Parts: sequence; structure tokens; C-alpha cells
Amino acid sequence: MDFTLTEDQAAIQAAARAFAGAELAPHSARWDEDREFPVKTLRAAAALGFAGLYVREDVGGSGLGRLDAALVFEELSRGDVSVAAYISIHNMVSWMIDRFGDDAQRHRWLPRLATMEMLSSYCLTEPGAGSDAASLSTRAVRDGDDYVLTGAKAFISGAGTSDLYLVMARTGEGGARGVSAFVVEAGTPGLSFGAQERKMGWNAQPTAMVHFDGVRVPATHRIGAEGEGFRFAMAGLDGGRINIAACSLGGAGFALDTARAHLAARRQFGRPLADFQALQFRLADMATELEAARLMVRRAAHALDAGDPDATLYCAMAKRFATDGGFEVANQALQLHGGYGYLRDYPLERIVRDLRVHQILEGTNEIMRVIISRELLGR
Repeated sequence: MDFTLTEDQAAIQAAARAFAGAELAPHSARWDEDREFPVKTLRAAAALGFAGLYVREDVGGSGLGRLDAALVFEELSRGDVSVAAYISIHNMVSWMIDRFGDDAQRHRWLPRLATMEMLSSYCLTEPGAGSDAASLSTRAVRDGDDYVLTGAKAFISGAGTSDLYLVMARTGEGGARGVSAFVVEAGTPGLSFGAQERKMGWNAQPTAMVHFDGVRVPATHRIGAEGEGFRFAMAGLDGGRINIAACSLGGAGFALDTARAHLAARRQFGRPLADFQALQFRLADMATELEAARLMVRRAAHALDAGDPDATLYCAMAKRFATDGGFEVANQALQLHGGYGYLRDYPLERIVRDLRVHQILEGTNEIMRVIISRELLGR
């Protein structure tokens, strides 16, 4: 068991760190304040290979592994959690097309997804189907050589801006086995979007409902066979959970470093805050929790790369532990700043707002506990 990064992994990590420091961090507060989606910056990230991290190289991907991706997302999130999280979602969509699409589909969409010429959205959640995702009601009815989609999706990152929507829709019986996956391109008649959601965090990416009102797509836009869509969606989420956990590590790591610098510089009662043992212990616990979460994330990434039959279990554990722990570390960092932490002039309140949703999306942390307990009890 070797915890040392390879030379290539260290180089990938350094490239992501440099990009985050130069292209994300200086603009993060403004993007959050103005609710700006920095598409030009996303495409600059794609130029470094970050938009198709584990997509095969013949269609423009980087051909890397899940551990490599976790390193990238942790570093990007030190610059901007919201932007890094959108890049994670885009990678999930690209991987699903690469893994489950046919050769024509791969060559049609992936070269443009890899450069982020096309931006993408993952469309599973519905107004009435959140944690119970298999109960989704968006329908896709076969009509000759086409399918006609009717329904709505909720909380969709990139909605209204993305060029490609990977949509899970019902083609058959109730439950998971009746769900299929379709690519819907922007501009297709009948595709429309709700108003942009007013969110607590993640303001540097758009979020809205997606409506399908008789949207006609060719059967050649169906990914895989009928009834396979839910399995594809869950496979995508295994990797998505590692990525969002890594994003929590990055945001929390930035918060920890900020708190450490504050304790060294801030003086009260005639002494630096760093001299007070209670605060020393709190910082020690924060660092320990973060390192434990990092080990769990990398263990899950290794399991997914290796095709470990317990990979889904490890991904759920890592997501639950890292997103809960990451939020708590950021919240404690804010507390250590006192009133200053609550001000928008300081980055801590933005980190706390951005990390909070990680405990909800890619499967709530309550659903992560359901997955873990089912695996443990064989149910």
C-alpha cells in the first residue's frame, strides 16, 4: 500500500492547483456576487484536459483514472467550489456517453464536450422524484424512428446555458427497469427552461427546471438499450460522488488554511489566537478530519478504477464522510474568524454556503446511509 502520488499524478495536481490559483480564486467572489457563469474560464480548464478527465483519448478525452480526477477536483475547488462542481457534472455526462454510447454517439458529441464547446447537464431529479429517483415520471414514447419526451426535471445545473442534456425518461414499466437515457440537444423544439433558482450557494453556475413539451429526438439519441438508463445514471453517480467529495476536500482545505493564517495573525488578550490551546486543539481536529476524508475519497477512487465489487459502497461512504466533514471544517473555520467570518469581505461565508449543498446532491447523505446499510445487511 503506497500513499505516494506518482510523478504524473503530482504533475496533474500541480497543474490544477496553478489553474485554480490564477484563473479561479481571483474571480470567485465576483462570480458569486454577480451570479456569473464563467464559460470562457470553463473552456480554459477544458484546454488543460479537465473536461474529459476519464473519457477515452480517441474522442479528445484525457484517459485518466478516478484518483487522478479526485486530485484535480480537490485543487480546483480551492479556487472556486461552484465552478469545480459544474466541471464535475460535465465530466459525469461525458463519461456516461463514452462508457455506454455507441461509436457514432461518442464521435458525434464527445470531441465538443471535451473542449467544452458544448456544455452539458445531467437530468435525473424531478419535482416529485428526488431521493426516490426510480419513480421519475418524465416519459419517452416511441414514435417511428423518434421518441417524444414529455415531463420536467428539477435542480438542473447548467439549465438554459448547456448545449446537451442527458435525460433519464420512462420508456416502460414503473421503477428502475423502465428508465432509458437520451441525449437532447439545446434548441430542440419543445425544450424550455424555468426561471433561474435563487440559491444559498453555487451561484457561479445556473440552476433551473428543464421542461419537455413533446420534445422529439431521434432514436439514435438513446444511449444504450431501453430500460438501461437508470443503471447508467447510478454508475455515473458513483464517480460523481467521489468528485463532489473531492470538491468538499478542496473547499474545506482552503478554509482550514485561511483559519490557520488567521490564528497566527489575530491577537486577543495580548497574545496571538494560535497561543490558545483550545483553538490549537480545534485546528488539530479539523486537520485530522480532513485527512481522514481525503484517505476515504482516494480509497473509493481506487476501488472504482479497479472495478472493485464494493466500489458503490466505498463511494457512498466517502461522499457521506467527506461532505459532512468538509462542511463542518469550513463552518469551524468561519467560527474561528468570529464576526469577520460572517462578512462577505472574507471568503469563509462563501465556502460554507457552497459546501452545504454537497450534503444534498449526488444523493443526499441520508441516501448514502441507506446504500451503506443495505450493503452491510444484504438488503
